[in-house]
Amino acid sequence: MSEVINRIQDIMAMCVLLFLNVPKIEMTGGNVLEETYHKWVQYKESCIRMIQNEPALQGLFCNRTFDLFACWPDTPAGSFVNITCPFYLPWYDRVSQGVVLQHCNANGLWQREDNGQVWRDMTQCEEEEEVATQDIWFKQVMVSFKMLYTVGYSLSLSVLIIALIILLCLRKLHCTRNYIHANLFLSLILRAVSVIIKDTMLEHHWGREIMKQTDVKEMLSHQAAIGCRIAQVMMQYCVLANHCWFFGEAIYLYSVLIASVLIDNNRCLPYIFLGWGTPLLFVVPWVVMKLLKENKECWAVNDNMNYWWIIRLPIFLISLIDFLIFLKILKVITSKLRANNQSGYPDYKLRLAKATLTLIPLFGLHEIIFIFAADEQMTGVLLYVKVFLAIFISSFQGFLVAVLYCYANKEVREELRRKLQSWRTEAESSCFGQ
Repeated sequence: MSEVINRIQDIMAMCVLLFLNVPKIEMTGGNVLEETYHKWVQYKESCIRMIQNEPALQGLFCNRTFDLFACWPDTPAGSFVNITCPFYLPWYDRVSQGVVLQHCNANGLWQREDNGQVWRDMTQCEEEEEVATQDIWFKQVMVSFKMLYTVGYSLSLSVLIIALIILLCLRKLHCTRNYIHANLFLSLILRAVSVIIKDTMLEHHWGREIMKQTDVKEMLSHQAAIGCRIAQVMMQYCVLANHCWFFGEAIYLYSVLIASVLIDNNRCLPYIFLGWGTPLLFVVPWVVMKLLKENKECWAVNDNMNYWWIIRLPIFLISLIDFLIFLKILKVITSKLRANNQSGYPDYKLRLAKATLTLIPLFGLHEIIFIFAADEQMTGVLLYVKVFLAIFISSFQGFLVAVLYCYANKEVREELRRKLQSWRTEAESSCFGQ
């Protein structure tokens, strides 16, 4: 009995044993929880109908009952009764042929254990230990991944905020190129903040204390999920805005190095509309479809992949165009470096590699690797590798962009050095003046 309860706690999904001495379950598997709870309700209602409608046995017998785990019929005194494992169990497909057993004593009462609980043999309804161990390992891996990207986003957030302040405070750095950089920094900041807030809201939503059945109903209600749904929407908007600003960076660099495009490089307003306005064209329809067709939990699970593509399709198109622009720009850089370095081939290769590595994070090109691979479509080691790479690159990308385009930028460093020297001179002058 205790092994089943422990297994339920490990997968964070079981709410049907809330009344069997399970005071608190930290819910991270919201989809499993909701599905399990609804199946349990169906099982309970079916059992209640049986209790109300089935004719009673003659003679001495144990009364029919629903003990919150299984539905028991009237059983003659002094006999055993077995029923099929309840269908609401998350692992039911692996124990569908098993049974749970109870004993009716000769006095017409269900047999009890020393602690007063009704005795039952439910070993055939327990999940295999090997599978349970694998799921626990999976949970531990995912917790480690969460710690990794929390550290990555926190580091990126602090570095990006300082970089944004530098670009905005140093007036000589005010130009269209740096305005676009500043908005890219801001989009990365908002992306990091939205991810951290979303995780906090999900943890608050699924981690609340459960003491009675009404607590489960409240947890699964639309009212309780409003906060985490808003956080989910904001995260999707910030992620898409981040990609739009990657696109803005690619367009600007393309127009400077190769050919002018529809956007005037001397005006920032079109880039503002592109970066902050375009995401609304896709996030709003996604929200509408979620409300109408998939309005459950915190909108974090993609049951219908068609709705998921409302968000992912523009990201895919932006990543694809960015990649094509990247190849075109790389071709131009290669030809120019080759022309200017006829006698210095090793230096030419080094500068080309530097230019390539610098452009990849600026354009967000790593996203094109994962665009087709949704977590719901992958299993096994491939899923772990994909999730690790995606969260590592995405969480530390802000840090890398800030370092390359602010802290390691020669123009920014010289202007910052000049400004610091100016402040030092003014401070010394004021001291001498006194």
